[in-house]
Amino acid sequence: MGKDRKHQRVRLDHVAKLAGVGVATVDRVLNERGNVSVKTAHKVLEAARALQINRILPSAHQKIVRVELLLARPEIPLVARMSDEFRKLPASMGRSVVVQQTIVADERPETMAHALRRTQCDAVIVYTQEHDAIHRAIGSIAAKGIPTVTIISDLPRSLRLAYAGIDHHKAGRTAGYFVESMVRKEGSILVLCNHLGFQAHAARLRGFKEFLDGSARSLHISEILEGRDDHVFSELLLRPALARHPDTVAIYNVGGGNRGVAAAIKSLTRNDRPLFVGHELTDVTRELLNSRLMALAIDQNPEKQARLALEMALERVGFAGAPRTKPAHHPSLPFTVYSPENIVE
Repeated sequence: MGKDRKHQRVRLDHVAKLAGVGVATVDRVLNERGNVSVKTAHKVLEAARALQINRILPSAHQKIVRVELLLARPEIPLVARMSDEFRKLPASMGRSVVVQQTIVADERPETMAHALRRTQCDAVIVYTQEHDAIHRAIGSIAAKGIPTVTIISDLPRSLRLAYAGIDHHKAGRTAGYFVESMVRKEGSILVLCNHLGFQAHAARLRGFKEFLDGSARSLHISEILEGRDDHVFSELLLRPALARHPDTVAIYNVGGGNRGVAAAIKSLTRNDRPLFVGHELTDVTRELLNSRLMALAIDQNPEKQARLALEMALERVGFAGAPRTKPAHHPSLPFTVYSPENIVE
């Protein structure tokens, strides 16, 4: 046994000497532990083959690829759900993929731009808003060969590699279709959003308004309220808005803060509550749908977004295990409309 161990150690020494590297590097390459450049790994494998080392050699070396996921405000249910999906993904892609999640201090463009510029990873996946500071930061890391994939909300005017997500304009039109179909009488509609700096929210609102403008019904948007995806602030905005517009027949929540919408609706003394349509299937919206206070939730399938975003980032950086089935200009991902009758438990 001792002789075999000595023979193996000598052979590793020989490979290291021929390749011009250390024994530890040879060990990492031959045992596929990563953290070795592709060029160095090829030198080690060539040396091992030349010396006819008595073991099965890896057919190819795959360096560890690090992808940084940048998110803000993990208290928002959708962001928390997206974070959970990304935690699950690397396990299905082997030890060579590492997803580093970075939760930035706030969602201000300057904060996110700073986080983008300081990345040390091979690729970035980000959810953020449209802003010149963001565009410049993405352009800066693109010049270094670091691709950016956007999720949840796109940045089409930036140098991002791709967007993995749904068509928010169509989601807004879908919301408009259901509101028009489900409200019993004419009246006004209150719209709640985070703020329109987010491309997703602006596109949903545009689609919603377009549908209503083409409708034969007398339905109109009375106010657009920027609730910052905060349920307390959203409720504070909605209560006086409902008082200002007693003819409100529906509330369309473009973003988060659904618990605040529910609280504002419950505060009404009138019998005919406004129809409530919103987005994302979360613990909160599942509860509101089950109680029939919310009529519909349009879900953007974060598990599919997460997988597609990671696959596109890995393919761009040349990861050998990345699927090649996705076209370069892929269609938008599908969204799902949930009612109280088809909730996934």
